[in-house]
Amino acid sequence: MGTWWKERVFYQIYPRSFQDSNGDGIGDLRGIIRRLDYLKELGVGAVWLSPIYDSPNADMGYDIRDYEKIMTEFGTMEDFDELLREMHKRDIKLIMDLVVNHTSDEHRWFKESRKSRDNPYRDYYIWRDGQNGQEPNNWVSFFAPSAWHYDEGSSQWYLHLFADKQPDLNWGNPCMRREIYDMINRWFDKGVDGFRMDAISFLAKEPGLPSGSGEGRYVFSPEHYTFQPRLHDYLREMRRECFDGRDCMCVGETSFVTTDIAKTLVEGGQEMDLLFQFDIVEMDGEGGKWNVIPFDLSRFKKIINDWQHAIDWNTLFWGNHDQPRIVSRFGCTASEELRVRSAKMLATAMYLLRGTPFLYQGEEIGMTNYPFTCEAELRDIESFNLLEQNRDREDWAWRGIRAKGRDNSRTPMQWTDAPNAGFTTGTPWIGVNPNYREINVEKALAEEDSVLHFYRRLIALRSGSETLQYGNFTLLLPDDPQLFAYKRTLGDETILVCCNFSGSEAAIPAQFAGERLLAAGADGDTLLPYGAVAVRIE
Repeated sequence: MGTWWKERVFYQIYPRSFQDSNGDGIGDLRGIIRRLDYLKELGVGAVWLSPIYDSPNADMGYDIRDYEKIMTEFGTMEDFDELLREMHKRDIKLIMDLVVNHTSDEHRWFKESRKSRDNPYRDYYIWRDGQNGQEPNNWVSFFAPSAWHYDEGSSQWYLHLFADKQPDLNWGNPCMRREIYDMINRWFDKGVDGFRMDAISFLAKEPGLPSGSGEGRYVFSPEHYTFQPRLHDYLREMRRECFDGRDCMCVGETSFVTTDIAKTLVEGGQEMDLLFQFDIVEMDGEGGKWNVIPFDLSRFKKIINDWQHAIDWNTLFWGNHDQPRIVSRFGCTASEELRVRSAKMLATAMYLLRGTPFLYQGEEIGMTNYPFTCEAELRDIESFNLLEQNRDREDWAWRGIRAKGRDNSRTPMQWTDAPNAGFTTGTPWIGVNPNYREINVEKALAEEDSVLHFYRRLIALRSGSETLQYGNFTLLLPDDPQLFAYKRTLGDETILVCCNFSGSEAAIPAQFAGERLLAAGADGDTLLPYGAVAVRIE
């Protein structure tokens, strides 16, 4: 089996916001088909498609009502088949989102499950009696105060680590697992090339579901539902039943993974090929996501170095549908010049590392966070819940939402300077960033020095270099307060990368004298603020 997933650049599409083809204000599959040549010209070799399955959209498609139907707003199964054919015609692989920690409460299994305690589907989910008129334990949900919801009909509680409309599946039930594996295989038989496995850390819960230790009525308790021993049994079984014998790949969203346990998941080919770790995107929060703190370069260097040596092959990403826009978060938007340069620098810093790059839509033109001003502009359940639980400190909550709310990455793709950025002829489901007239694909294509053309050059450089794909990684200048630098070596070839993460100029160290392969803001021997350079040395 090939390792094509090591050599291709992935691009995540959030379908609702990518391209609308029928004027209803919602992106769809036919819109994606329209833009495949754009992706090919960018250099993309694989697409990760966020969920397109039938869903009531309590959590924007991550609450699945039917795993084998297409969401009506997105199109039909015939549209999907055409999308897959057109992607493969362009040698672009398709990775689907696999959401199997939970379903929607409108899924057929759950509707049956809640009918009675002795229904055959009851054990497909996690039902428990309460304790003293309260929840079975004190676990907090990611989206609500309690991880339990009381069901009047059967006088029991069901577990939901996310929204109450996202009941957790019981992976201890072999019949449920069999149905999941059969579903996965039917998608493989249609021709999909792999899966990104949502919330995969959470499949196995600690037997007995013990309460977490901590103060307050509801306690954050990941020690009882992440990386439990049986998780490895489930992942290995899934590998045997679905992935083995196919030229495919799987990448896990492994929240709470550490460098110590990562090898157990991705080495040996028995569980997953790749994993997403979130140490970088969590480094600007103190005691939680919403307490925003400044970027710390020394901490960033340590995270990169630790992960590059912890496992043989990493995922390389700055953002996704759950994260704010990277140039607003880790770059600089104080001026147009700095937005452009810092977007290029961030790309250079991340995507020339050892591993598989995952770009998020709009990143390649340097899209920014949305200037939210009121609750009516929001669409994300996480932000609504944050505001609801913090009415006594709304200023604090709004600072968090503007900086790190998930809606920032979900505003429509900015294609042109036409109304609604060329995304739709109708009313978009969420507001288009008002800066679309300055930041859009059409304008970027016309400017040789744009972020988009830089991404094209970077991807072409990486794709044409065995050293940048398979070379070893060595961190350089670990104590420099401005520069992030590293070395990639393979055989006799050495490529050095140097990035200025500060708003001040920095001298390029003498060791970086060589053939410049890629540069942004490199003026002679000086790196301008947020400049970057990659060189080949003899």
